[in-house]
Amino acid sequence: MEKRITLRLLSVIALLVLSSVDVEGKARKITSEVDRKLKLLNKPAIKSIKSEDGDIIDCVDIYKQPAFDHPALKNHKIEMRPSISFPSNTTTAAKNESSQQVLSQIWHKSGSCPKGTIPIRRITRKELLRAASIEHFGREGPRSPFVANTTNNQSSHFVYRNNGTEVNVFPLPDHSTSYLITLGYSYVGARGNINIWSPRVQSPDEYTTAQIWLKSGPGDSFESIEAGWMVNPKLFSDTQPRVFIRWTLDSYQKTGCINLICSGFVQTSQEIGLGSAIQPTSQRRGDQYEVDIQINMDPNQRRWWLKFGDDVIGYWPFEILTYMQQKAVLVQWGGDVYSKNVKGVKPHTTTAMGSGDDASALLGAACYINKLRILDYSLQLKYPEWVHTDSEEPYCYSALNYQKSLAFEPTLFFGGPGRSRYCP
Repeated sequence: MEKRITLRLLSVIALLVLSSVDVEGKARKITSEVDRKLKLLNKPAIKSIKSEDGDIIDCVDIYKQPAFDHPALKNHKIEMRPSISFPSNTTTAAKNESSQQVLSQIWHKSGSCPKGTIPIRRITRKELLRAASIEHFGREGPRSPFVANTTNNQSSHFVYRNNGTEVNVFPLPDHSTSYLITLGYSYVGARGNINIWSPRVQSPDEYTTAQIWLKSGPGDSFESIEAGWMVNPKLFSDTQPRVFIRWTLDSYQKTGCINLICSGFVQTSQEIGLGSAIQPTSQRRGDQYEVDIQINMDPNQRRWWLKFGDDVIGYWPFEILTYMQQKAVLVQWGGDVYSKNVKGVKPHTTTAMGSGDDASALLGAACYINKLRILDYSLQLKYPEWVHTDSEEPYCYSALNYQKSLAFEPTLFFGGPGRSRYCP
């Protein structure tokens, strides 16, 4: 009897030892994978700057930036500027005297990057471990396709037709968007002044954006390049609004990412750090601040250039693109909320879009995008000939294309509080 008890005890001890070894082995493997990923993401710095908000900005040799890890860019020659001058916005019809252009990043108070380098926000171990998976880090995005130039697709949520073009925009799982859309032509650029706020985000696993999208391509392989500001606690460790870019070649499934987390976007600016916090932010019934965002394709280089105000940030090279090597088929301006608690999942998230006020609150309360422009092959900057506003959850987040008078161009107002008595 005692012998059997002794054997059982030994068996239990052996299992515990083996289990402990297995756990330690898995922990070592995870640590090794995290170290490998951090080394890949955080390139060697010529200079590092500690920002007062806790970020570390690494000044990285422009020729050693993440873009050149992309196999299509191994022998890529950097261009510092477009080969042409894109048209500027000279109209005063959309002028808003109470708004101020701004793009000041908090890290600028602590230093600057030397010539020949670009500022890259350092990614921390803690941020990497918060990701759903190490390989998925920075690729948070919708997982549902839109289909261009198809008909009678019953799964489509919104169908838009203009100038002989039909586009079916599919609902995006775990995303709720409010936007203004234009289509029907070939677009080689888009622009808008995006009002800057610091909206509430309920959970670290959620985020909210205000942005511009340019898209092209069919079905589950549509391409998109995007820019704006976002509040994303999981990715950035706080709730400050931060400038961001995003791109994908396949509806966010396996390619693309936010900022410079994966290779592809070539940064040329030594002034602006993608993913870094911006200030000041707008106040309700107070000062309003905005950033002018422009995305334009150079027809000679076939590169999509990004500008924030007067600062040329860099470009998406044609070598990483397929459908968007020549043009975009649609442009969207607006906001996006990512959460598992949207579209019928109750209780609805309280993560806000824009300022957190409904679009009908208008200037001083609701978030806006004004001076909306598109660029076509004529290379003339102009207000879109055809536009339409939509909201996937109009009782939670809304969009309104508002024109004060004939002397003013329309302004897109959008946003909302999320959960409320109208959005349970």
